[in-house]
Amino acid sequence: MKSYYYFNTKIGKIGIAENGTAITHVQFANEKPPLEGGYQKTPLLKMAAEQLREYFEGKRTDFNLPLSPAGTEFQLKVWKALQTIPYGETRSYRQVAEIIKKPKACRAVGMANNRNPIAIIIPCHRVIGSNGNLVGYGGGLDLKQQLLDLEKQIL
Repeated sequence: MKSYYYFNTKIGKIGIAENGTAITHVQFANEKPPLEGGYQKTPLLKMAAEQLREYFEGKRTDFNLPLSPAGTEFQLKVWKALQTIPYGETRSYRQVAEIIKKPKACRAVGMANNRNPIAIIIPCHRVIGSNGNLVGYGGGLDLKQQLLDLEKQIL
């Protein structure tokens, strides 16, 4: 059974969804489509919300949650690579492509990044353009900058 829970954070409302065993989505309230399933605060959703709150308070630099993002084999490789980017650091799309041993797949990495269903926990906000500029983010570039700034303040 899928369940979801929305809660307020200092960056706005966030929705979290799970499939009974793992987190499947973390999304911003302005993203579509809305989360599906029953609205309830399960123990797993409560744990995820608490870890996200700790992240926003600067008390958590990594997450300890079971994750189950749905995607292609390529997307799953990219999302796994994103999870290796250390807190407070960034990587370019090219660097992520090199991590997954597909150095010419920069655009495909960008598309996989765009399809990341578990924002923040799978830190797609840590991926920037090769020139150092912020590019693309589901929550908007202002939010991406906020998340990067938050991580830099804590270090």
